[in-house]
Amino acid sequence: MEALRQSHGVTVRWRSFELRPAGTTIPPEYKARIEAMRPQLYQMARERYGLDLNSGPMGIDSRPALIGAKYAEDQGVGDAYHEAVFAGYWLHGRSIAETAVLADIAELVGLEREAFLAALTDERWETAVAADIQQAMAYGLSGVPALVFADKYLVTGAQPYETLVQVTEQAAGVKL
Repeated sequence: MEALRQSHGVTVRWRSFELRPAGTTIPPEYKARIEAMRPQLYQMARERYGLDLNSGPMGIDSRPALIGAKYAEDQGVGDAYHEAVFAGYWLHGRSIAETAVLADIAELVGLEREAFLAALTDERWETAVAADIQQAMAYGLSGVPALVFADKYLVTGAQPYETLVQVTEQAAGVKL
């Protein structure tokens, strides 16, 4: 997405989505399939993007991180917060369900720890997250990543940069 921002001036608006809402149980056979595919995912991330993944625990409640994101966005550090949460989970194996981990991340991006912790229980941020989730349901989203361009074009799954450029140009009305 950063490359699209630079090459095409794309503005990214993050929206909340819970792949597995709190209380959802992952069937053991499905969890085993995910775990079996992780080495392939890790190899692809290393080869294509130079990333050494070390993901956090599976099946955690991401709602606190989503609520924190709404607060961080309001404070003008939304992109930095999102990047730090992703790095915390995918690169450093941290549980983004833990408020202490999220508070550490908040401080890292310049937010005051106590104000951030208070925001995690503030109803307005919970309401904002719930509205995003309702919108995702209206779009029929059931997986991540999911990108919506110009409120019109839905792209699901990890896609190569070239595909995203095509969709960006189509959404902008550029003749392909």
